[in-house]
Amino acid sequence: MGYTRRMSFLWGTTSPRSAGCPQGGVGGGGKGQGEGVENQERRRYSDLLAEGLSREAIRSRVYSGELTRPIRGVYGPPGITGSDLRSLFVRLPPGSVLGYHSAATLFGLPVPPDNRTHVIIPAGADVPFIKGVAAHASTLPLGDPACWDGIPCVPPERLAVDLARLLRRIDALPLLDAALRAALCSPEQLAAEVARHAGLRGVRQARELIGWADPRAECVQESQLRLIMLDGRLPPPEPQIWVDDGHGRLIYRLDLAYRQQKVGIEYDGSSHIDVDRMHHDRFRHNWLADKGWRIRYFTARDLYRAPQSIVAAVRSLL
Repeated sequence: MGYTRRMSFLWGTTSPRSAGCPQGGVGGGGKGQGEGVENQERRRYSDLLAEGLSREAIRSRVYSGELTRPIRGVYGPPGITGSDLRSLFVRLPPGSVLGYHSAATLFGLPVPPDNRTHVIIPAGADVPFIKGVAAHASTLPLGDPACWDGIPCVPPERLAVDLARLLRRIDALPLLDAALRAALCSPEQLAAEVARHAGLRGVRQARELIGWADPRAECVQESQLRLIMLDGRLPPPEPQIWVDDGHGRLIYRLDLAYRQQKVGIEYDGSSHIDVDRMHHDRFRHNWLADKGWRIRYFTARDLYRAPQSIVAAVRSLL
């Protein structure tokens, strides 16, 4: 399952909107369209020809090292800096942005692996065919891009809704939880954005999951466990509940819980298999039991192979 291994959401402190993109985006090809400091040195092959260089001269300069070719169809001077993404945008129409899995990965959001680079092309622009690039023609206005390290990306709320419409439910809710936890967008922004997608494929799923998204979830599997319970028509569990010692001192925290019924639900991942951790977990379990809590533990096998057993086990305690 790759990305579905238990992990905490670790987010940087820099908002993707805080690193400014050049006006009009990184690439664009047209004169004066979105050429940042680094991208002014990058040129498309057609631009070099238009500037008077022959094909032979371009090949000669590449061979001699006067020009480099970071990606096919894009050239620059020796030692040119920046990622392949910057060079890719030189080949894209003005206003194009990084989207879907690629933008989510750049933002640090959990998505299933996808080796393609996903870009969104403005409505009406020619959609290019580039090997390894999934170019999506936008059906909605893109608005101002969010920028990460100078790369124009689809705004986080649009990204979250796009993927919530596209991904499987089990993958979509963890992404929405993570976007809220990282403060990339707010519940209000998600609600406003999903309203713009009315009538598009998958919007009903996105609308429902946005209503369930919660920034308190701390890992992919906790979000997935909560979704299984909600899809099983169980009452919504509360994420990350602290249990005190009866004197106001917070002692242990539960992944998910029903506070009134004193029922806790925990995801047991690979971090729980060493001896020291096992001893700690047994002490913790006994302490919670002494306080009247009934705890159920679930693993990846339960989560991905027997989700109905999770629903049945929790329902029996409520």
